[in-house]
Amino acid sequence: MEARRQREQALCGAALRALSARRVESRAGRLLERGRVLRVEAPHLRLQPEEGLHAQRGCCDATALRLRHGDLGRHEGDAPAEAVERLVFDLLEQLRCESRLPASLPGLAANVHARFAAWSRAALAQGLAESAAGLLLYTLAQLCWSRFNRRPLAEESEGLIEATRAGITPAIGGWLLQMQRSLDDQAAFALPALALARWTGAQLEADRAAPTGSHPEAQARAQAALSALLPPTESEAALPAPAAGHSPLLDGAGAAYRVFTTAYDRELQAATLVRPALLRDWREQMDQRMARLGLNPGRLAQRLRHGLALPAAPDWDFGLEAGRVDGRRLAQLVSSPAQRRVFRLESPRPRVDAAVSLLIDCSGSMRRHVEAVALLADLLLRCLEQAGASTELLGYTTGAWNGGRARADWLAAGRPPHPGRLNERCHLVFKDAAQSWRRSRLAVAALLKGDLFREGVDGEAVAWAAQRLRARPEGRRILVVVSDGCPMDSATQQANDARYLDHHLQQVVAQQERAGIALVGVGVGLDLGAWYRHSVAADLGEGLNGALVARVIDTLVRVARA
Repeated sequence: MEARRQREQALCGAALRALSARRVESRAGRLLERGRVLRVEAPHLRLQPEEGLHAQRGCCDATALRLRHGDLGRHEGDAPAEAVERLVFDLLEQLRCESRLPASLPGLAANVHARFAAWSRAALAQGLAESAAGLLLYTLAQLCWSRFNRRPLAEESEGLIEATRAGITPAIGGWLLQMQRSLDDQAAFALPALALARWTGAQLEADRAAPTGSHPEAQARAQAALSALLPPTESEAALPAPAAGHSPLLDGAGAAYRVFTTAYDRELQAATLVRPALLRDWREQMDQRMARLGLNPGRLAQRLRHGLALPAAPDWDFGLEAGRVDGRRLAQLVSSPAQRRVFRLESPRPRVDAAVSLLIDCSGSMRRHVEAVALLADLLLRCLEQAGASTELLGYTTGAWNGGRARADWLAAGRPPHPGRLNERCHLVFKDAAQSWRRSRLAVAALLKGDLFREGVDGEAVAWAAQRLRARPEGRRILVVVSDGCPMDSATQQANDARYLDHHLQQVVAQQERAGIALVGVGVGLDLGAWYRHSVAADLGEGLNGALVARVIDTLVRVARA
């Protein structure tokens, strides 16, 4: 299933590049071009997890038309700041680009039209048209799509929007005509589109101020559907998304990652580096902070259990008052005629067959976030174990700053060129899969030891953690990497090139995904989408919160179901 999904995504990506004539790729739900995030936003381009290949291809083709026929920089410069106005302006520009369909590609037209039709049906099913504001937005979308493409509306939309269309046409008819006449000219199109967007924003503001007599449940449903139209406003949208780089030393044919010396590499049990009394104090502090968060680990574990569970061979419930007769209890019926619990029924017992490993970046820049990261790791370990998954908590750092003894050996050897990794690698085990969370509670608190945090060689750490996962008997293996950026080891970068470790990390991630390891990147103050296909951007400036925990858990569930 995972291999098929990856192949579908690769094919969609190839089609996107071919149709747009641009070197773009999709990672973690974001569109990247040479590492730069491109903003291509419209309500009908947002895929839901359950949607299949046909929906993906429709979004891919529509996005390609936007890239080919639109100037994203000009659009950003013209776009209004208010959320509803921006929504309408984005939608109009997307529909303009989609109307520029080449006659030579009827399959492309079919995909794009089918995607808009599917979104329209879903919006109605979710209750968008059950409020005046939602019906206005839906009417605008349908009316502009029909005008720009010179195609009739779907039957279910035609009757629904008739009254609204008749009411707004006198006010917006001039702008619609101007937009129709300038579909090939983005600059000319933007003027009436911006006017229509601002008019819509004013209408919705007036609608919010007016009293409503609709039923509260219907109103809440309509408001939820309307909110789903708006662009994401999560904190990670504002977090930086740096580009993944390439190393000239690893780009050439036959080039391979090197390690100058492994003589000083270590793998340590983290708990042995801290005095037991200090560990107990740190553990008590973590428990107090966790209690203040007010999260419910049982409820989170239940969500994980439902998401990670696989169908299993059915089991039987015995001693029931209805069902199939249990032959082993017939004697009981003879001896006690009043006894009716002689039946049994099949009962499916879903099981969780997953191993999840948390790999924590223990580089110096992570030290200021260590408390929130430790709480997140501790909570995930506890919830995953309650859900039935096996877990590990690992970390990676270096034994010294600026290369340590490995660099000293390199200097003594006369500084041979391109030595490869040039530091003392240090891998840490806070909790292994053989131990329960309860037995490892003290060891988890070792994450709070500040002098563990030095530099980071991410690629080798990911390969090490993935190797431990592959040794597990579970069928599904997920590696969650918590980091605040690309690899950083000053000695290695100075002796090789600045992107040497970064490029190696990309190679390792691709290799492990091909080997069946699902990787999730949790970016601390950073969007890791350039390195990990599945990623969650975490703003920990104010500490851990329930919204971030929920997003991480939802991502784990989505990856497990893929």
